[in-house]
Amino acid sequence: MEKPNEINGHAVSQCSVSIRKVPSKDEPSICKAKFASFFKRNLMVILTVSGVLVGVGLGMMVRNMKLTRAQMTYFAFPGEMLLRMLKMIILPLVVCSLISGAASLDTRSLGKLGGIAVSYFLVTTLIASAIGVALAFIIKPGVGAGALNTNNLGLETVSTNKETTDSFLDLARNLFPANLVAAAFRSYATDYKMVAVGNITNGTLIYQKVPVGTETEGMNILGLVLFAMVFGVALRKLGAEGEELIRFFNAFNEATMVLVSWIMWYVPIGIMFLVGSKIVEMEDVVLLVTSLGKYIFASILGHVIHGGIILPLIYFAVTRNNPFIFLSGLITPFTTAFATCSSSATLPSMIKCVEENNGVDKRISRFILPIGATVNMDGAAIFQCIAAVFIAQLNNTELNAGQIFTILVTATASSVGAAGIPAGGIITIAIILEAIGLPTNDLSLMLAVDWIVDRTTTVVNVEGDALGAGILHHINEQEMKKQKHQQQDEEELAEVRVEAVANLQAEEETSPLVMQQNQGGDVSLSTPEDKAAMESAL
Repeated sequence: MEKPNEINGHAVSQCSVSIRKVPSKDEPSICKAKFASFFKRNLMVILTVSGVLVGVGLGMMVRNMKLTRAQMTYFAFPGEMLLRMLKMIILPLVVCSLISGAASLDTRSLGKLGGIAVSYFLVTTLIASAIGVALAFIIKPGVGAGALNTNNLGLETVSTNKETTDSFLDLARNLFPANLVAAAFRSYATDYKMVAVGNITNGTLIYQKVPVGTETEGMNILGLVLFAMVFGVALRKLGAEGEELIRFFNAFNEATMVLVSWIMWYVPIGIMFLVGSKIVEMEDVVLLVTSLGKYIFASILGHVIHGGIILPLIYFAVTRNNPFIFLSGLITPFTTAFATCSSSATLPSMIKCVEENNGVDKRISRFILPIGATVNMDGAAIFQCIAAVFIAQLNNTELNAGQIFTILVTATASSVGAAGIPAGGIITIAIILEAIGLPTNDLSLMLAVDWIVDRTTTVVNVEGDALGAGILHHINEQEMKKQKHQQQDEEELAEVRVEAVANLQAEEETSPLVMQQNQGGDVSLSTPEDKAAMESAL
């Protein structure tokens, strides 16, 4: 018989005895394994952030070497290679991901998710525009800067003579490209030519400015996005006939993501040289910051408020999840956005990290992120509104309520057509200035500091896209749970009905009345004698 343990004369159970744990020799190896696992899991983030920091130090060192323009170009070559690789992958990634995403969703879900996405993009861009206008009136970046001009800073002038109406018409024309192949590398743009109208003989010759269509270099991403979405819906409508083509685009999309994962390993090196070369190219930073410091401060503060407070609050209000945990998995695409200043170039790494780190459904991410990279420009809306009010203050122009409303609406609408490329928002500012009747000859001031502001602008742009994907994923999951519960309820109800029918049949089989009826056939008990005979049988 086993002897019980005794403490102070009282018998205690075996499990209540406290045993002091002796440190094992395997604990250091366990800690090393945990550290190695953490390092391996976050290796890309560590390398990317290190690339930015090393790039800053390298740029400061090389800056003192007084490189020539040609040497600066050679120094920036590794960074240029990164941009070229990212831009190379944009076309197959956008087209294939949108086709496979639209084909994998049924028409009802596609319409619902698309409506929610458009509403989210419009609301967040309107809020961003309102923040930009409010900050511009509070900080007043253009007050007292009236003496500032392009010649003081040695800047080139930016010529923009495009009408606001033609800008929005070009947006509609680019939605429906005449040539899909040409849309991969060219966009439609309106130019003007002077046409003589009148009679030359009597000297009444008058010249009129007539808009003519031209092609400009640059991918028509809007047209490709719309075509890919509609084509995906058409493939789903085909049913079994379209399955082969859907599988082709799904395989193409997966192969593209494999290429993206390979390119991601070059990102830290490319970012290091992109940041370093930009620091080397800076000329008189002190003059720029002292002259346009309030404008830079207002723009970056607007981005911090919108990206650090407004967007996370919207995400939390919808999902009830911590937004910063979601954002912590996206450090690599944020760093890529900061270095490249391009929403389109950040798209490959954003899709990869959103799916792998945050578990967003592939159908959602590959449908919404390419659209967001094209039409959702929250950060651009902020700095465009601040720039418009800044130029108005620079020219001592008082803006009335109608002009402020025009700035809000125009910034929200024109940000849809803003190219997801570096300095793509400068042309959009020209549309806003034309809409409120302000001169566009001060746009070169914006271009002078755009390389600073554009970095935080792109980070906020891609953050809005990522949080939008997270919100749609949450809504889609809730809908799926609701449908699953409804299906379970229906199955339980069907089981209850089956049991009720079985019980009814069992009662009928054991009833003497039914047995008597079945034995007697379909004889109606119409006579009193039959009824009396049945009662006696019971």
